[in-house]
Amino acid sequence: NRLFQVHQPVQSFHIVYQHTRTVLGVEMEHGINLDPTQFHCSICLDLLSDPVTIPCGHTYCFRCISDRLDKEDRRGIYSCPQCSLSFRSRPVLVKNAMVAVIVSQLKNPRPEDVACDVCKGRKLKAVKSCLQCLASYCVKHLQSHYDAPALKKHKLVEASANIYENICPRHQEVMKIFCRTDQRCICYLCSKEDHKGHAKVSAAAERAERQNELEESRLRLQQRIQDKQRDVKVIQQDEDAVNNSANSAVINTKKIFSEVIQMAEKRVADLSEKIRSLQKTEVGRFRKAREKVEQEIKELRVKDAEMEKLLQSEDHTRFLLNYPSMLHLSESKDPPTIRLRRRQHFDKVSEALVEARDKLQEVFGEEYAKIALTVSEADVSVSNPNAEPKTRGDYLQYAQQITLDPNTANPHLFMSKGNRKATFTREEREYSYHPERFAYSWQVLSKECLSGRCYWEVERSGMGVLVAVTYKDIVRSGDFNQTVFGYNNKSWALDCYKNSYEFRHDGERTPIPGTWSSRIGVYLDHEAGFLCFMSVSDNMAVLHKVHTRFTQPLYAGLWLSDGATPEALLF
Repeated sequence: NRLFQVHQPVQSFHIVYQHTRTVLGVEMEHGINLDPTQFHCSICLDLLSDPVTIPCGHTYCFRCISDRLDKEDRRGIYSCPQCSLSFRSRPVLVKNAMVAVIVSQLKNPRPEDVACDVCKGRKLKAVKSCLQCLASYCVKHLQSHYDAPALKKHKLVEASANIYENICPRHQEVMKIFCRTDQRCICYLCSKEDHKGHAKVSAAAERAERQNELEESRLRLQQRIQDKQRDVKVIQQDEDAVNNSANSAVINTKKIFSEVIQMAEKRVADLSEKIRSLQKTEVGRFRKAREKVEQEIKELRVKDAEMEKLLQSEDHTRFLLNYPSMLHLSESKDPPTIRLRRRQHFDKVSEALVEARDKLQEVFGEEYAKIALTVSEADVSVSNPNAEPKTRGDYLQYAQQITLDPNTANPHLFMSKGNRKATFTREEREYSYHPERFAYSWQVLSKECLSGRCYWEVERSGMGVLVAVTYKDIVRSGDFNQTVFGYNNKSWALDCYKNSYEFRHDGERTPIPGTWSSRIGVYLDHEAGFLCFMSVSDNMAVLHKVHTRFTQPLYAGLWLSDGATPEALLF
């Protein structure tokens, strides 16, 4: 690491090493206090981001020092912003791995461990807390709870500094009961006094019910992470396209202007500067957008880790006290998916240059103005993320792989092609019993839970197929109207029968005029409450749109009739 030159004393390394051990939470006998301002960039005055070191030993944000060196490229003289040491050539930037670790820990500090309440002098780390004793114990002092008969019945949970949250402030009793009337945890004495006659259950029973809600909320959070990761990928692709297009425009500019007289060289430099300036501006916008989404992914992952820890907690009361704050996700800072349009970027520049080459007498007058104008008008902007997709290419950026769940398939349906194809058979298949299997309706659900923005296609053949989305709690065996897609308020279905279409929901039918198509596209924006069925073609003709409020995650579904051996293949 360039931070430590050979001529520097060994003691300097030892001090920084001690800093690093303190930040990383390593236990030391003689630690030192860490001043976060020591790790601020002297250019932007903020905590270092992607720290790099230059030959003189000073460290800066990669972007800050790169921008400064870019400006000094014109003069050919480079210097350190702190010590003013000059360099004959552009300094090589070397990543400072140690400082990067320290800065990372400063941004995400480790929570303090819980100390043992029994240890004398130097406290050891507690591994368990006792809800009866209201104390936390290290491995050594915890052993009595395993050996002593009177202590074996005590409730042990993971070590917590907030163990008193489990205690009723009025009666000093453990709160093992949950009052559903008042939506709060209470102790046994509270249940006999202020909460007499209320609906009450054990904390364990209430936690079991609420755990399902939190798991569904976590599924939605994980889907949002996937959406954001897809955003980052799309932004990165367009950022690369801008760079490639801009580089091509600069190359063509230099090639064409080299064919004209020396007077054109001044115009080449001027035009190249305009292109590079806009390129830098636009690439910076894409980089900021990408980093913003990546930061939100980090925050969502932290939330996911907190949920996982709470889900694994053995302390029912602590779970019930903390789960409401995690149940509802904060609104996304950005729409679920940022859709970027593919454009030619700087290609118009090259086209204008070719035209200008044939008009040498005018190229430095009116034609030059046209060229410069094309640079300013290069379309590299982010499109409106709230706009609905229009072309099949637009929809495909939200494509999600769908597979069918054999455990839900009716015995008359045969799965193939990796559980992506369903075929109706008159003879029943010998499927094992499963509580989620459709007993009487010839239906099957997807394995994947659908939330966020999703798109998939269904290739159908035969006489009749229902292409549907549904809540998972749709009835599996019972009345026809309760189980079949489109005949209840839990499902939305497009009936593709022979050469006609019909939309169904909650028993209501809506005939759809149009041309028959063998492939149906389905687009879902769960958060916006938008569902669209389309005939897959060049113009993606819309068959039916639904605007509603989805209260649960959705699943893709297929229903097949018994006529002409219908099949449905998911794409």
